[in-house]
Amino acid sequence: MTDAQAAPATPQEALDRFHRRREESVVQPRGSLALTQTQQVDAEQTIWGVPGTWAPRADGGSGLTVTATAADGIRVDGELVDGTVIVRGKDDESPSEVVFSDTVSGFVIAQHGGSYALRVWDAQSDAIQEFGSIDSFGFNPEWIVQADFTPNPEGTTLGFEHLKDDGQTREEVIPGSITFTKDGVDYDLAAFKSGRALQIVFADATSGESTYSVGRFLFVAPRPDGTITLDFNQAVLPPCAFSYAFNCPMPPKQNRFTVPIEAGEKNVLAKSGAPLH
Repeated sequence: MTDAQAAPATPQEALDRFHRRREESVVQPRGSLALTQTQQVDAEQTIWGVPGTWAPRADGGSGLTVTATAADGIRVDGELVDGTVIVRGKDDESPSEVVFSDTVSGFVIAQHGGSYALRVWDAQSDAIQEFGSIDSFGFNPEWIVQADFTPNPEGTTLGFEHLKDDGQTREEVIPGSITFTKDGVDYDLAAFKSGRALQIVFADATSGESTYSVGRFLFVAPRPDGTITLDFNQAVLPPCAFSYAFNCPMPPKQNRFTVPIEAGEKNVLAKSGAPLH
C-alpha cells in the first residue's frame, strides 16, 4: 500500500506523513532548496551564474530584457535567444519561462517598489545535494487551538517588515482578526491572504533557540461559522530557511509569542545532522 493510500492511524502518523511530503516538496526543481539567485535588475547588468545581459524594459512594461547570443544557450518561451528579447514578469497575464540548461531555469518577479528581479532555480543545487531533513517537534496536542475569526473592514492593512528590506514595511491586506485565549493569555493575531488560505507569520520563545530565528508560518482557513483551528503542529519553516535568495516577511508585533511553541518544524538540517545554513 502506498503512502497516499494508507490512512494514518494516529495524529503522530498523520504528522509524519505531512513532514515527509514537506521534505519531498523542498527538493523539487522549483522547491525552496532549488532557488539559487534572486537578483534585482535596475540597470543593464550581468547576473552571477547565468549568461546574458539583463536590463529593465525601456517601455516600462512587465519584466526585463535579456541580450545574448545563440552560443549562450538561453531559451525564452522555448525560443533560442540570439539578440535582445523581452522576458515577461510573473505579474503579466502570460509570464515568460527561461531555460539556461537541463537543470537551471528561471523567471522574472515584480519587486516591492516597481523593479523586477530574475529568479534562478537549479534542480541540482548544492543545497539539494546537501539536504538531510527538516527537524521538527513531535505531535503536541497542547498546540491545537480553537480560535475565532472576525472579518475586518474591507481594505484593512498592516505593515509587514521583510528580512531584506532594511526595516521598511510592506502593507498587506488583513482580512480579519484571529482571537483566542490560552493559559490565561488573550491573543489577537494578524494573517494575510495566501491563495485560498490565511498565512500567519509568527515567532515564539523557541525562535533562535531550538527553531529558526526568523520565525515560522502557519496556514489556516476559517470555517463559515467564524471558528478557526490553529494546529501549530503544522507550522512550517519559511522559504528563507532553505535559501538566502528568498525575502521572507517578519512576524508583526502581535504575532510574537512570549511562550515557547514546541510544535511544528524547527530547522533545516544537512545530511550530517548539522544546520544546512
